[in-house]
Amino acid sequence: METQFLAYDYPLLGAFWTVMWIFLWVLWFILLFHIIVDIFRDHGLSGWAKAGWLILIIILPFLGVLIYVIARGKSMSRRQMDDVRDQKAAMDEYIRATAGSSTADQLDRLSKLKDSGDITPEEFERAKAKLLQ
Repeated sequence: METQFLAYDYPLLGAFWTVMWIFLWVLWFILLFHIIVDIFRDHGLSGWAKAGWLILIIILPFLGVLIYVIARGKSMSRRQMDDVRDQKAAMDEYIRATAGSSTADQLDRLSKLKDSGDITPEEFERAKAKLLQ
């Protein structure tokens, strides 16, 4: 009679299979998280459509995720890129608003005020000296 050997008869293969299953479960949860975030990110879906997708994903997780990726997979990346672009624009605007202007910008503004006659040359020189201190 011939003896059958399984992967778990060898400790290294058993460890490999365990690591592989852990990796697949982590990958599954990451995909599930991305899909749930994408459902709420999509402003084109109505509340009922969002609820329907969530129920499908919760009741039949593997089939629901597969259907979602097939039906809406292409637009997932577009929505994510739009969201990243909006966040970057908001961050750039925040940095511009809080950073203030540089000394060169303020000198340029003073020069324009002097050229337009809003301030005298003496006022310009005093403000310039104050800026350059």
